[in-house]
Amino acid sequence: MVTECGWFRTAVGGESGACCEDGGEGHMRESVSKAHGLSGRRLVAFDFDGTLADTKPQIVRVARQVLLERGLTDEQLVDVGEIVGPPFPQAFMMVFGLSENDASEVTDAYRAIYARLGPKAWPLFDGVTKLLQRLKDRGKVLATVSSKRLEILRRGLVDNGILESFDVVLGSDSDRPQTKAQALLEAIESCGMGVEDAVMVGDRRYDVEAARTCNVPCVGVEFGHTAKPGELERAKANVVVSTVDELSDVLLGGAAKN
Repeated sequence: MVTECGWFRTAVGGESGACCEDGGEGHMRESVSKAHGLSGRRLVAFDFDGTLADTKPQIVRVARQVLLERGLTDEQLVDVGEIVGPPFPQAFMMVFGLSENDASEVTDAYRAIYARLGPKAWPLFDGVTKLLQRLKDRGKVLATVSSKRLEILRRGLVDNGILESFDVVLGSDSDRPQTKAQALLEAIESCGMGVEDAVMVGDRRYDVEAARTCNVPCVGVEFGHTAKPGELERAKANVVVSTVDELSDVLLGGAAKN
């Protein structure tokens, strides 16, 4: 049974037990075969954008369209890719310095376009479907912990045929400021597990920081090309991977190639 909920709402309907250091840019890029026993963690919590699905191209395209229509220039939009990761509308405030009111208006215009895109907006990265099946075959509990609106997140999972792979689907249910660390803890608790059972997988420093706040190890992924060079290492991800195959090695150990 899939448990779906917005941040800060108690997940219901899950089945108990089945639900659901040093700094320096290069220090965390250890061999994936020495990923500190992460393959033993029972619960794998995934971010969605840039981690499971290649959403950056359409997010950036729609955001550029909306922001250009509001008078921003191409020069001002050089960092538009930075909006992939933080929740909306806060992302527009963080990246472009928009006021709360302007960011809200931009977000509404963005969503009106993005919600009509359909499956082309969220294609999975090659190998993700097989990875999820391998994880389920090994008895893993899977969750999505995303700042994406819950209804859009669910559509992305349904369109890709992977909704049933997840025991918990956790997305945003409003535009109020939200903390991903609290969302991660909610996902863990709704599965009847503890932080010692979990590992987070994400593509931006926000995922790493949320995991570290919860005392949960984090695997940073680079294949979504959303993080700046060195961002995940500086945030102190436990290991950084460049391909879905490397991610399989970390999460499944020697079973990844079976």
